[in-house]
Amino acid sequence: MQTDVVVIGGGYAGVMAANRLRRRADVSVTLVNSRRVFVDRVRLHQLVGGSHDAVADYGDVLADGVRLVVGTVTRIDAAGRVVHLASGETVGYDYLIYAVGSAAADPMVPGAEHAHPIAGLEQAERLRSVLGAAPASAAITVVGGGPTGIETAAELAEAGRQVTLACGGILGPYLHPKARRSVARRLARMGVTVLQGDGAKVAAVSAEAVELADGRRLPSDVTIWATGFTVPGLARESGLTTDAVGRLLSDETLTSLDDERIVGAGDAVSPSDRPFRMSGQIAFPLGAQAAETVLSRIAGSVPEPVDSGFVGQCLSLGRRSGLFQFANRDDTAKSYYVSGRLGAVAKEMACKAGFGHLTSEARKPGGYTWPKDDKRTARVLQGRSGGTPATRR
Repeated sequence: MQTDVVVIGGGYAGVMAANRLRRRADVSVTLVNSRRVFVDRVRLHQLVGGSHDAVADYGDVLADGVRLVVGTVTRIDAAGRVVHLASGETVGYDYLIYAVGSAAADPMVPGAEHAHPIAGLEQAERLRSVLGAAPASAAITVVGGGPTGIETAAELAEAGRQVTLACGGILGPYLHPKARRSVARRLARMGVTVLQGDGAKVAAVSAEAVELADGRRLPSDVTIWATGFTVPGLARESGLTTDAVGRLLSDETLTSLDDERIVGAGDAVSPSDRPFRMSGQIAFPLGAQAAETVLSRIAGSVPEPVDSGFVGQCLSLGRRSGLFQFANRDDTAKSYYVSGRLGAVAKEMACKAGFGHLTSEARKPGGYTWPKDDKRTARVLQGRSGGTPATRR
């Protein structure tokens, strides 16, 4: 008997889940995605800088037998086990994997229409065109001191652009202080002006400047918004239980609290209301574990709880330098890191490895393994961070 599984979202988690589901020949897999191309999202800052196109054909990353439907899901009918597309079409399912990913949060400041987000393909392509039309002397402000802001600022500075990085807090808040100082030194050598602290929060944007919380007004011909991520509202709008941000709320097997035939993966799932950091790094194992949960239910066995862990954070600082921050499995930074040319090599290897995880899983479903955090379940059950673990109704 055939089991139909629909995966919503064709990013890292969705593609990993779709490929892994092909472990069973009696499972029919349909991937629904709004674009015809796969977006290698960790390279979008390179697209903006002109060193990579950040896309691939789905034929290069999807396993044989996975059906791709290009469309936007507007509603999940859990009772009817069907998803509705903007085109008016519907796709039925026996199991659903919810892997819709994340997107840039709208800038909540006056003049936000003058800021250019970078978290999506179309946004990055639009920004590249804007930069291409701007004179070489144009003042560029990158808003956000996290990985996207740091990488974008470095990429543009290396190309000879005049860049100010307005962190609105500390530079690289995830990083250990030693690694943070290394990044600051590298950015300074590249000519990036780094503004830190609460006073450096952007309070307003115009076509020619940004205004900071402390009253400073900085000339800015192009303002790039690289801070804050959100998730699509599809789960909430479909009547499913979500966390405060809108992530699908699940138990520790990534199963929706409302329906055991709906499983979450990637940035848009919140296991036990204790979500992982939004990251491509965690999307691969969560995609794999979502597929394993579905396969376990088809087989009539009990799914395993999520056990994914982290290894660190990679940053590119232009094409010739980078940084790899080592981390504990619980995603806390360690005191050691590699930087400079070796850091750049580590970052490039990580990017290629991520893409390689998808292509190897397409060729050999079930072959991907991931870093474990075996203590996660114990921490959740003990409620060390407060509250109680989520359980299905």
